[in-house]
Amino acid sequence: MSSSSGIPKTPAAWQEALAALPSFENTGKIPAFYFGHGQPMLMWPESMPDPETDIFEFVGPKDFGPVLLEKYKPKAIVVFSGHWETSEEQLVTDYGNENPLFMDYFGFPDELYKVQFKSRGDSALAQRIVHIFKQHNIPARKTTIMEARGQDGRGFASPGLDHGVFTPFKLMFGDKIDIPIVQVSIDQSLSPEKNWAIGKAISELRSDGVLVLSGGLTIHNLRDWSAFNEATAEPVFKEFDSAVIRAAGISDPVERRKSLLALTSHAGFKLAHPRAEHFIPIYVAAGCGEEGESRVVSGIYGSTTVAFGL
Repeated sequence: MSSSSGIPKTPAAWQEALAALPSFENTGKIPAFYFGHGQPMLMWPESMPDPETDIFEFVGPKDFGPVLLEKYKPKAIVVFSGHWETSEEQLVTDYGNENPLFMDYFGFPDELYKVQFKSRGDSALAQRIVHIFKQHNIPARKTTIMEARGQDGRGFASPGLDHGVFTPFKLMFGDKIDIPIVQVSIDQSLSPEKNWAIGKAISELRSDGVLVLSGGLTIHNLRDWSAFNEATAEPVFKEFDSAVIRAAGISDPVERRKSLLALTSHAGFKLAHPRAEHFIPIYVAAGCGEEGESRVVSGIYGSTTVAFGL
């Protein structure tokens, strides 16, 4: 069931929308996706009493993971997250046979520091991404398992995929995935244009069977917990969320870019995003799928998912 506007609002409607996307065989390219990556409590163990988390009403992306694998059969996944920013140069993970997890959250139950998600890197793909960036005058380098990203919630200096990656991926793909995963940082300037350029630079990967996923949230205000739930959010949050859906769904690439970039001037933008790191990944995905059409495949409040480059 979808909303009256035709925007998918339930898991069943997401499945229908994803099934309607053109296949790789028909277009020769995999779409680039911006998706709502959720938060650590989505990994809450079934063995524990249910947490009181009605604030977080949105549903995670677990319903479309299997569809992505079946429809596109990607050779690799390149992922961006609102939880990894770098200045001066973009970093590209080259973690070898097992990607470690960077549990970049604090104050959560012990069980959420024991979760596992097994995946591997791809050194050749990481090097190719660095090369592509340099061809586009974007400074970049690889980072290895020997280089910590910072201190995680267990108190360790750690490298790894952050929870903006392994939380949704665990829901989407289960405890293990055989497809290699490479994570790339977003630009710490949080400039929509610079991050758009990052996505556009690697758009050629889509023709080679690489799935590009860029995760964040359309609503992310930790100063106002009511904003995370559509039932309690002030109208301005819902107006901004709707504006994102309208802009992302524009067919014409030129008008879509104009409307997406204009969102940072919307009256609700600063309220929805006191700091823009969770919204900026939409520009990476939009840049990667700049040519062609786009389609909103999930309009769940606060965690919109969009396919770019159809």
